[in-house]
Parts: sequence; structure tokens; C-alpha cells
Amino acid sequence: MPDSLDWDKLKTFHAAAENGSLTAAADALKISQSAVSRQITALEQDLDISLFHRHARGLTLTEQGHILFKASRDMASKVALAQSSLRDSREKPQGLLRVSTPISLGSNWLTSVLPEFMATYPEIEVQLILEDSEHDLSVFDVDCALRPWPTTQGDVIERKLGQITQSIYASHAYLAAHGAPASAQDLDNHKIIAFGDLIPKNLNSSNWVLTAGASVPRKPTLSVNNLHGIMRAAEAGIGLAGIPDYMTVLSRRLVKVLPSVSGEPIDLYFVYPTQLRGSVRAKVFREFLQRVTRSWIASPPRPVKA
Repeated sequence: MPDSLDWDKLKTFHAAAENGSLTAAADALKISQSAVSRQITALEQDLDISLFHRHARGLTLTEQGHILFKASRDMASKVALAQSSLRDSREKPQGLLRVSTPISLGSNWLTSVLPEFMATYPEIEVQLILEDSEHDLSVFDVDCALRPWPTTQGDVIERKLGQITQSIYASHAYLAAHGAPASAQDLDNHKIIAFGDLIPKNLNSSNWVLTAGASVPRKPTLSVNNLHGIMRAAEAGIGLAGIPDYMTVLSRRLVKVLPSVSGEPIDLYFVYPTQLRGSVRAKVFREFLQRVTRSWIASPPRPVKA
């Protein structure tokens, strides 16, 4: 066994273990699959152990592979933290800013305000990671996260930005064909698009349109497991949807109906690892978001009325 491990080989092993296949590891590292295979084989020869069970469907770790993967994950986190600290060693905000955010929030609202931020800080390169799961910030592969739910992770700093309001929307085509609901109770006579039983665990207040003004919860005409998909279905004229108001910033095809009826407001949080407390890029991004979300606080939504 060698006195020290080659970091390039270890990094390649880590990518293969994390992604479960040579092809996915090659894509993540932006090298060829054959190069990944050579690096892992060389590492196994150096250590004189097998790190993977190789199957037609991919790779699974051996017992020794699990031990090395845990060590390599810790090393990768420290390297990522060191790289981030080096980028922030300059006072001028610059470099790569990696932001994790839910798909609907990132694609429908955040992209609408990013032009101003990027014009103000032209030397910051923004990388959006759109995902509806809670990103593990301890890995340090993102700098911050924007989330419509409080964090469940430790060793992070969390700042509330404001509240997301929710309203009912329909397309012009739907309203032309079916008319607008006259009251919350009248929603019983309309087609509804919602999560239904497909609701993600972090968005448990997003089926509110199924119960507004109803004695018995309505059944959705169409169930979709993603807010962005719900909005697109509403734009297509399939039915009414109760969605966050931020989603319509970039949409010209939806009209708000029943303005006196709204869903429970959702708190929006800015989260980043404690170790990145001194990050200049994360600091200016947080301050920018705090400013552009002040209007959300100034106009609180009205509660659902029966």
C-alpha cells in the first residue's frame, strides 16, 4: 500500500461512488469514461483491494470502498471549502456563486431578478442548481440555498427574506370557455389542477385550492408533482391553479381570479453554511434578495375565505 494517496485518483473514485457509474462520473468530471476506468483500476492496484462490485447496471461499493468513500467525501468537502475561502479572500465580489433553489422558484422568479444582480456584480458568475430536494450544504458544492421552508440541517445560517403569497390563476382560454368562479364555493364547479396525492413533503400547504370554501376536499382534474408543471398546465387551459404569485412574473397567459381568496403565505429563507460566513459573494447576494423581497412583506396576503 502506498504511503500517500493520489488526489486525482481519489477524486475520480469519489465521483464514481457518488454517481454509481463510470459514465456519470465521466460526465461530472468532464473526462472520458476510459480515463475514469483507468484511474480507478490504478487506485485499486495501489491499495491492493477491490473498491467496487461491477454490475451491468452500474457500480456498488465493496466494504473497503465504503470506508474509502467516507474518507474521500470528507476530503472533498474540505477542498471545496478551501476553494471557496480562496475565492473570497479578495474584497471585490467575484467568482462563481452556486445557488440551490427549488425548480419553480428558480425558473419563474429568481431568473426574473437576476439580470439586475448580474449587472451590479458583473464579475460574479451565477450557477443555479434547480432541485426540489433539500441540498446537503455540508458538502460545500453550493454556496447558498433559497428555500420556501425552514432548514432541517445543522451548522448553517438561515435568514428569513419574506413571505410568498399564493393566489388562484386561470388562463384566458379557460376563462373564455368556462367563465370565472364567483366565490370560493363555486370552485366546486370548476376544473382544478393541484398536487393532490403527489404533493412533495416540503410543500405541504400547496393543496389549499382543493379545500378553499369546500366542506369536502375537491378532487383535482389533473395532479402534477411539480409547481412549474402545475403552472404550465394552467397556462394550457386545463383548469384553475392555486400557485405562488411569484410564478406569474414571467407569464403573460395567466389571470388572477377570486382575489379575495388566497392560500397560507409561505416563509422564504436564505441559507448558507456557517463556514462560509465570510463569503463576500453570498453576502452581496443575500443583501440583494433582501431588498427585492421587501415588497412581499409590505403587502401581506389576505387569508382564505369561505
